[in-house]
Amino acid sequence: MLTRPTTHNHMAERVRRLFGTSPCRLQVAALPWRTTENGIEIMLITSRDTGRWVLPKGWPEAREPLCEAAAREAGEEAGLRGKISHFEAGRYFYAKALASGEEVPCEVLVFPMQVERVSDRWKEKRARTRKWVNAAEAVRMINEPDLCQIIAHFCADPYKFAART
Repeated sequence: MLTRPTTHNHMAERVRRLFGTSPCRLQVAALPWRTTENGIEIMLITSRDTGRWVLPKGWPEAREPLCEAAAREAGEEAGLRGKISHFEAGRYFYAKALASGEEVPCEVLVFPMQVERVSDRWKEKRARTRKWVNAAEAVRMINEPDLCQIIAHFCADPYKFAART
């Protein structure tokens, strides 16, 4: 009897094919969003190394709740403050190029953050560009297909994932 693979099994198989048996490292990302008269917009930033469009993301620090680590990254990399969701909108995998030239597989947990404040000055201002875009633009600008799916799914109903106060 042939059964359809589950999403988790499908994702695990994709990771195995992409990265072999190396263990994944965990990163977190903020999915900064706001509502405008034209609908939902997402804040994208450029990566420091290649200039590609990404979400603010990074490594959680010791004992730091993952959603708070994502909010910290949004502040450091894009000058954003807001309400971070405790629920992830999704997760994706990519190969992180380290300074040594080695690539390590990373699993990124994506936490929506409803932006309340955008600073004019922030830690990485000189290293990055930021831009508000609608969901369709974000999907065109981002290179990771799995992240594009997370953004499209999130934008269809952002309040399903929104931070609860």
